[in-house]
Amino acid sequence: MTGNANVKLDDLTRYSGEWLRGVGPQSDIVISSRIRLARNLADYPFISRASPQDRGRIQGQLQTAIPSLADQDDLLCIDVEELAAVDRQFLVERQLISRELAEASGARSVAIGRDEKFSLMINEEDHLRIQVMESGLDLESAWDRINRIDDLIEEKVTFACDETLGYLTACPTNVGTGMRVSVMLHLPALVMTRQIDKVFRSLHKISLAVRGLYGEGSQAMGDFYQISNQITLGRSEKDLIKQVGDVVPVVIKYERQAREFLVQESQENLHDRVSRAYGILRNAQTISSEETMHLLSSVRMGVNLGLIDDLKIPIVNELFIHTQPAHLQKLSGSELDTTDRNIERARYLRRHLAQADRPDSENN
Repeated sequence: MTGNANVKLDDLTRYSGEWLRGVGPQSDIVISSRIRLARNLADYPFISRASPQDRGRIQGQLQTAIPSLADQDDLLCIDVEELAAVDRQFLVERQLISRELAEASGARSVAIGRDEKFSLMINEEDHLRIQVMESGLDLESAWDRINRIDDLIEEKVTFACDETLGYLTACPTNVGTGMRVSVMLHLPALVMTRQIDKVFRSLHKISLAVRGLYGEGSQAMGDFYQISNQITLGRSEKDLIKQVGDVVPVVIKYERQAREFLVQESQENLHDRVSRAYGILRNAQTISSEETMHLLSSVRMGVNLGLIDDLKIPIVNELFIHTQPAHLQKLSGSELDTTDRNIERARYLRRHLAQADRPDSENN
Protein backbone atom coordinates (compact mmCIF):
# COMPACT_ATOMS: atom_id res chain seq x y z
CA MET A 1 0.00 0.00 0.00
CA THR A 2 1.70 3.18 -1.08
CA GLY A 3 1.04 6.83 -0.39
CA ASN A 4 2.89 10.09 -0.97
CA ALA A 5 6.56 9.20 -1.33
CA ASN A 6 7.50 12.39 0.53
CA VAL A 7 5.51 11.41 3.58
CA LYS A 8 7.07 8.71 5.70
CA LEU A 9 6.25 7.20 9.06
CA ASP A 10 9.19 9.04 10.64
CA ASP A 11 7.59 12.36 9.70
CA LEU A 12 4.90 11.75 12.32
CA THR A 13 7.50 12.23 15.07
CA ARG A 14 7.93 15.88 14.07
CA TYR A 15 4.47 16.98 15.14
CA SER A 16 1.46 15.92 17.16
CA GLY A 17 -1.91 14.84 15.88
CA GLU A 18 -4.83 17.21 15.83
CA TRP A 19 -6.43 15.47 18.81
CA LEU A 20 -3.47 16.43 21.04
CA ARG A 21 -3.73 20.17 20.39
CA GLY A 22 -5.54 20.77 23.67
CA VAL A 23 -8.36 22.73 22.04
CA GLY A 24 -12.04 22.13 21.52
CA PRO A 25 -14.89 22.13 24.05
CA GLN A 26 -13.97 21.13 27.63
CA SER A 27 -10.38 20.37 26.53
CA ASP A 28 -8.99 20.89 30.04
CA ILE A 29 -10.66 17.58 30.97
CA VAL A 30 -11.63 15.96 27.65
CA ILE A 31 -8.58 14.97 25.61
CA SER A 32 -10.41 13.63 22.58
CA SER A 33 -13.68 12.39 21.12
CA ARG A 34 -13.50 9.29 18.95
CA ILE A 35 -15.98 7.35 16.86
CA ARG A 36 -15.14 3.98 15.33
CA LEU A 37 -17.09 1.95 12.77
CA ALA A 38 -16.63 -1.78 12.14
CA ARG A 39 -17.33 -2.99 8.62
CA ASN A 40 -16.92 -6.27 6.70
CA LEU A 41 -17.04 -7.02 2.98
CA ALA A 42 -20.05 -9.09 1.96
CA ASP A 43 -18.17 -11.59 -0.20
CA TYR A 44 -15.59 -12.79 2.34
CA PRO A 45 -15.60 -14.63 5.70
CA PHE A 46 -14.78 -12.81 8.92
CA ILE A 47 -11.06 -12.43 9.63
CA SER A 48 -11.04 -15.32 12.13
CA ARG A 49 -12.18 -17.65 9.31
CA ALA A 50 -10.38 -15.97 6.41
CA SER A 51 -7.52 -17.70 4.60
CA PRO A 52 -4.28 -15.84 3.82
CA GLN A 53 -5.58 -15.51 0.25
CA ASP A 54 -8.86 -14.04 1.52
CA ARG A 55 -6.96 -11.51 3.64
CA GLY A 56 -4.89 -10.47 0.66
CA ARG A 57 -7.98 -9.99 -1.52
CA ILE A 58 -9.80 -8.05 1.24
CA GLN A 59 -6.81 -5.78 1.62
CA GLY A 60 -6.55 -5.23 -2.13
CA GLN A 61 -10.25 -4.43 -2.53
CA LEU A 62 -10.29 -1.92 0.34
CA GLN A 63 -7.05 -0.30 -0.78
CA THR A 64 -8.70 0.37 -4.12
CA ALA A 65 -11.69 2.01 -2.41
CA ILE A 66 -9.81 4.15 0.14
CA PRO A 67 -8.12 6.66 -2.24
CA SER A 68 -11.57 8.03 -3.07
CA LEU A 69 -11.58 9.66 0.38
CA ALA A 70 -9.05 12.31 -0.54
CA ASP A 71 -6.18 13.10 -2.84
CA GLN A 72 -3.34 10.62 -2.35
CA ASP A 73 -1.25 13.47 -0.94
CA ASP A 74 -3.61 13.61 2.05
CA LEU A 75 -3.17 9.94 2.98
CA LEU A 76 -0.28 8.12 4.58
CA CYS A 77 -0.76 4.48 3.62
CA ILE A 78 1.25 1.87 5.51
CA ASP A 79 1.68 -1.88 5.13
CA VAL A 80 1.64 -2.92 8.80
CA GLU A 81 2.95 -6.41 8.01
CA GLU A 82 6.22 -4.91 6.75
CA LEU A 83 6.79 -2.67 9.79
CA ALA A 84 9.34 -3.34 12.50
CA ALA A 85 7.93 -4.01 15.97
CA VAL A 86 8.93 -0.55 17.24
CA ASP A 87 7.10 1.12 14.34
CA ARG A 88 3.94 -0.87 15.02
CA GLN A 89 4.11 0.10 18.68
CA PHE A 90 4.69 3.71 17.65
CA LEU A 91 1.37 3.72 15.79
CA VAL A 92 -0.38 2.14 18.79
CA GLU A 93 0.99 4.82 21.12
CA ARG A 94 -0.26 7.43 18.69
CA GLN A 95 -3.76 5.89 18.78
CA LEU A 96 -3.67 5.30 15.03
CA ILE A 97 -3.89 1.51 15.14
CA SER A 98 -5.04 -0.97 17.76
CA ARG A 99 -2.81 -3.36 19.65
CA GLU A 100 -4.68 -6.17 17.93
CA LEU A 101 -3.67 -4.94 14.48
CA ALA A 102 -0.08 -4.39 15.65
CA GLU A 103 0.24 -7.91 17.09
CA ALA A 104 -1.57 -9.79 14.31
CA SER A 105 0.11 -11.46 11.33
CA GLY A 106 -0.61 -11.62 7.63
CA ALA A 107 -1.89 -9.01 5.20
CA ARG A 108 -2.98 -5.88 7.07
CA SER A 109 -2.53 -2.16 6.67
CA VAL A 110 -3.60 1.31 7.76
CA ALA A 111 -4.39 4.57 5.96
CA ILE A 112 -3.90 7.72 8.03
CA GLY A 113 -5.58 11.01 7.17
CA ARG A 114 -4.19 14.51 7.32
CA ASP A 115 -3.54 15.77 10.88
CA GLU A 116 -4.25 12.20 12.08
CA LYS A 117 -7.94 13.03 12.39
CA PHE A 118 -8.86 9.66 10.93
CA SER A 119 -7.35 6.26 10.28
CA LEU A 120 -8.62 3.16 8.52
CA MET A 121 -7.40 -0.23 9.69
CA ILE A 122 -7.64 -3.11 7.22
CA ASN A 123 -7.81 -6.73 8.48
CA GLU A 124 -8.04 -6.06 12.21
CA GLU A 125 -10.86 -7.95 14.02
CA ASP A 126 -13.12 -6.85 11.17
CA HIS A 127 -12.17 -6.30 7.54
CA LEU A 128 -12.28 -2.53 8.04
CA ARG A 129 -12.18 -0.35 11.12
CA ILE A 130 -12.74 3.36 10.47
CA GLN A 131 -11.91 5.74 13.30
CA VAL A 132 -12.15 9.52 13.59
CA MET A 133 -10.73 11.62 16.44
CA GLU A 134 -11.41 15.24 17.39
CA SER A 135 -9.79 17.34 20.10
CA GLY A 136 -11.99 18.04 23.13
CA LEU A 137 -15.66 17.08 23.47
CA ASP A 138 -16.85 17.21 19.88
CA LEU A 139 -18.76 14.05 19.01
CA GLU A 140 -20.91 15.81 16.40
CA SER A 141 -17.90 16.79 14.29
CA ALA A 142 -16.49 13.27 14.65
CA TRP A 143 -19.83 11.81 13.50
CA ASP A 144 -20.09 14.14 10.50
CA ARG A 145 -16.60 13.20 9.35
CA ILE A 146 -16.89 9.43 9.85
CA ASN A 147 -20.34 9.32 8.24
CA ARG A 148 -18.90 10.95 5.09
CA ILE A 149 -15.95 8.52 5.03
CA ASP A 150 -18.23 5.51 5.49
CA ASP A 151 -20.52 6.66 2.67
CA LEU A 152 -17.63 7.24 0.27
CA ILE A 153 -16.20 3.77 0.85
CA GLU A 154 -19.62 2.14 0.62
CA GLU A 155 -19.97 3.62 -2.87
CA LYS A 156 -17.02 1.43 -3.90
CA VAL A 157 -17.61 -1.83 -1.99
CA THR A 158 -20.51 -3.89 -0.61
CA PHE A 159 -20.56 -4.29 3.17
CA ALA A 160 -22.06 -7.31 4.95
CA CYS A 161 -25.44 -6.07 6.14
CA ASP A 162 -28.68 -7.70 7.27
CA GLU A 163 -32.04 -5.98 6.77
CA THR A 164 -33.06 -6.67 10.36
CA LEU A 165 -29.77 -6.78 12.28
CA GLY A 166 -27.84 -4.08 10.46
CA TYR A 167 -24.11 -4.29 9.78
CA LEU A 168 -22.62 -7.72 10.54
CA THR A 169 -19.46 -7.78 12.63
CA ALA A 170 -17.02 -10.32 14.03
CA CYS A 171 -17.99 -9.47 17.62
CA PRO A 172 -21.73 -9.78 18.41
CA THR A 173 -21.69 -6.65 20.59
CA ASN A 174 -20.86 -4.55 17.51
CA VAL A 175 -23.69 -5.88 15.31
CA GLY A 176 -26.11 -3.17 14.21
CA THR A 177 -24.43 0.16 13.65
CA GLY A 178 -20.96 -1.30 14.21
CA MET A 179 -20.28 1.90 16.12
CA ARG A 180 -18.16 2.56 19.19
CA VAL A 181 -18.42 6.08 20.58
CA SER A 182 -15.71 6.98 23.08
CA VAL A 183 -14.44 10.03 24.91
CA MET A 184 -11.04 10.18 26.59
CA LEU A 185 -11.00 12.15 29.83
CA HIS A 186 -8.29 13.25 32.24
CA LEU A 187 -9.67 12.72 35.76
CA PRO A 188 -6.86 13.23 38.31
CA ALA A 189 -8.99 15.02 40.94
CA LEU A 190 -11.56 12.20 41.05
CA VAL A 191 -8.67 9.78 41.56
CA MET A 192 -7.09 11.94 44.29
CA THR A 193 -10.40 12.35 46.15
CA ARG A 194 -11.12 8.60 45.76
CA GLN A 195 -14.44 9.15 44.00
CA ILE A 196 -13.42 7.52 40.73
CA ASP A 197 -14.75 4.03 41.55
CA LYS A 198 -18.17 5.43 42.48
CA VAL A 199 -18.36 7.24 39.14
CA PHE A 200 -17.35 4.09 37.25
CA ARG A 201 -19.96 1.96 39.03
CA SER A 202 -22.62 4.45 37.93
CA LEU A 203 -21.39 4.26 34.33
CA HIS A 204 -21.47 0.46 34.29
CA LYS A 205 -25.09 0.52 35.46
CA ILE A 206 -26.08 2.37 32.29
CA SER A 207 -24.07 0.01 30.03
CA LEU A 208 -21.10 2.28 29.43
CA ALA A 209 -17.60 0.79 29.43
CA VAL A 210 -14.56 2.40 31.09
CA ARG A 211 -11.13 1.56 29.70
CA GLY A 212 -7.58 2.82 29.93
CA LEU A 213 -5.50 4.98 27.61
CA TYR A 214 -5.15 2.37 24.87
CA GLY A 215 -8.65 0.94 24.99
CA GLU A 216 -9.80 -2.57 25.80
CA GLY A 217 -7.57 -4.43 28.27
CA SER A 218 -5.28 -1.45 28.91
CA GLN A 219 -4.51 0.20 32.24
CA ALA A 220 -5.53 3.73 33.16
CA MET A 221 -2.12 5.40 32.96
CA GLY A 222 -1.82 9.07 33.83
CA ASP A 223 -5.43 9.19 35.10
CA PHE A 224 -6.74 8.90 31.52
CA TYR A 225 -9.97 7.01 31.01
CA GLN A 226 -12.04 6.19 27.94
CA ILE A 227 -15.82 6.08 28.35
CA SER A 228 -17.69 4.30 25.55
CA ASN A 229 -20.87 2.43 24.63
CA GLN A 230 -20.83 -1.36 24.97
CA ILE A 231 -23.67 -2.55 22.73
CA THR A 232 -24.89 -1.22 19.38
CA LEU A 233 -27.64 -3.66 18.38
CA GLY A 234 -31.08 -2.01 18.33
CA ARG A 235 -29.63 1.48 18.76
CA SER A 236 -29.25 4.15 16.09
CA GLU A 237 -26.04 6.10 15.58
CA LYS A 238 -27.66 9.24 16.99
CA ASP A 239 -28.84 7.29 20.07
CA LEU A 240 -25.33 6.07 20.79
CA ILE A 241 -23.80 9.52 20.39
CA LYS A 242 -26.48 10.96 22.68
CA GLN A 243 -25.95 8.24 25.31
CA VAL A 244 -22.25 9.03 25.63
CA GLY A 245 -22.68 12.75 24.96
CA ASP A 246 -25.24 13.14 27.77
CA VAL A 247 -23.13 11.34 30.38
CA VAL A 248 -19.72 12.90 29.75
CA PRO A 249 -20.76 16.42 30.91
CA VAL A 250 -21.86 14.88 34.22
CA VAL A 251 -18.43 13.26 34.68
CA ILE A 252 -16.80 16.58 33.75
CA LYS A 253 -18.92 18.31 36.40
CA TYR A 254 -17.78 15.82 39.07
CA GLU A 255 -14.13 16.30 38.07
CA ARG A 256 -14.49 20.09 38.26
CA GLN A 257 -16.10 19.84 41.69
CA ALA A 258 -13.28 17.57 42.89
CA ARG A 259 -10.70 20.07 41.62
CA GLU A 260 -12.49 22.93 43.39
CA PHE A 261 -12.53 20.89 46.58
CA LEU A 262 -8.78 20.26 46.35
CA VAL A 263 -8.11 23.96 45.73
CA GLN A 264 -10.29 25.11 48.65
CA GLU A 265 -9.72 22.38 51.24
CA SER A 266 -6.23 21.14 50.43
CA GLN A 267 -4.49 23.92 48.53
CA GLU A 268 -1.07 23.53 50.16
CA ASN A 269 -1.03 19.77 49.61
CA LEU A 270 -2.22 20.21 46.04
CA HIS A 271 0.39 22.86 45.28
CA ASP A 272 3.08 20.69 46.85
CA ARG A 273 2.02 17.66 44.79
CA VAL A 274 2.07 19.66 41.54
CA SER A 275 5.37 21.41 42.36
CA ARG A 276 7.08 18.13 43.29
CA ALA A 277 5.87 16.47 40.11
CA TYR A 278 7.10 19.36 37.97
CA GLY A 279 10.43 19.43 39.81
CA ILE A 280 11.07 15.72 39.32
CA LEU A 281 10.22 15.86 35.62
CA ARG A 282 12.57 18.82 35.11
CA ASN A 283 15.49 17.28 37.01
CA ALA A 284 15.30 13.47 36.93
CA GLN A 285 18.28 11.60 35.48
CA THR A 286 16.32 8.40 34.88
CA ILE A 287 12.57 7.85 34.92
CA SER A 288 10.12 5.11 33.88
CA SER A 289 7.19 5.54 31.53
CA GLU A 290 4.72 4.81 34.34
CA GLU A 291 6.19 7.41 36.70
CA THR A 292 6.33 9.96 33.89
CA MET A 293 2.63 9.48 33.14
CA HIS A 294 1.76 9.80 36.83
CA LEU A 295 3.78 13.01 37.28
CA LEU A 296 2.62 14.57 34.00
CA SER A 297 -0.95 13.98 35.14
CA SER A 298 -0.37 16.17 38.21
CA VAL A 299 1.42 18.79 36.12
CA ARG A 300 -1.40 18.89 33.55
CA MET A 301 -3.95 19.50 36.29
CA GLY A 302 -1.64 22.12 37.81
CA VAL A 303 -1.43 24.01 34.51
CA ASN A 304 -5.23 24.00 34.17
CA LEU A 305 -5.67 25.25 37.75
CA GLY A 306 -3.16 28.08 37.26
CA LEU A 307 -0.57 26.58 39.61
CA ILE A 308 2.01 26.44 36.81
CA ASP A 309 2.08 29.44 34.50
CA ASP A 310 5.14 28.79 32.30
CA LEU A 311 3.82 25.69 30.56
CA LYS A 312 1.03 25.17 28.03
CA ILE A 313 -1.31 22.21 27.67
CA PRO A 314 -0.25 21.22 24.10
CA ILE A 315 3.32 20.76 25.38
CA VAL A 316 2.12 18.55 28.24
CA ASN A 317 -0.14 16.53 25.93
CA GLU A 318 2.75 15.98 23.55
CA LEU A 319 5.03 14.82 26.38
CA PHE A 320 2.51 12.14 27.36
CA ILE A 321 2.93 10.60 23.89
CA HIS A 322 6.55 11.38 23.08
CA THR A 323 7.85 9.79 26.29
CA GLN A 324 6.22 6.43 25.47
CA PRO A 325 8.77 3.65 24.66
CA ALA A 326 8.40 3.48 20.88
CA HIS A 327 8.25 7.26 20.44
CA LEU A 328 11.45 7.70 22.45
CA GLN A 329 13.24 5.18 20.27
CA LYS A 330 11.98 6.77 17.07
CA LEU A 331 12.99 10.24 18.28
CA SER A 332 16.45 9.06 19.37
CA GLY A 333 16.98 7.12 16.15
CA SER A 334 18.02 3.90 17.86
CA GLU A 335 16.62 0.89 19.69
CA LEU A 336 16.96 1.23 23.46
CA ASP A 337 16.61 -1.27 26.28
CA THR A 338 14.58 -0.37 29.37
CA THR A 339 17.50 1.18 31.26
CA ASP A 340 18.59 3.32 28.34
CA ARG A 341 14.99 4.34 27.63
CA ASN A 342 14.60 5.57 31.20
CA ILE A 343 17.76 7.68 30.84
CA GLU A 344 16.73 9.01 27.41
CA ARG A 345 13.21 9.78 28.71
CA ALA A 346 14.63 11.88 31.56
CA ARG A 347 16.95 13.68 29.13
CA TYR A 348 14.04 14.37 26.76
CA LEU A 349 11.89 15.76 29.59
CA ARG A 350 14.67 17.99 30.93
CA ARG A 351 15.36 19.40 27.47
CA HIS A 352 11.75 20.10 26.49
CA LEU A 353 10.63 21.48 29.84
CA ALA A 354 13.67 23.78 29.87
CA GLN A 355 12.68 25.03 26.40
CA ALA A 356 9.14 25.65 27.62
CA ASP A 357 10.53 27.89 30.40
CA ARG A 358 12.12 30.30 27.94
CA PRO A 359 10.06 33.43 27.23
CA ASP A 360 10.77 33.24 23.49
CA SER A 361 9.94 29.56 23.17
CA GLU A 362 7.04 28.59 20.96
CA ASN A 363 4.62 26.49 22.98
CA ASN A 364 1.82 26.49 20.43
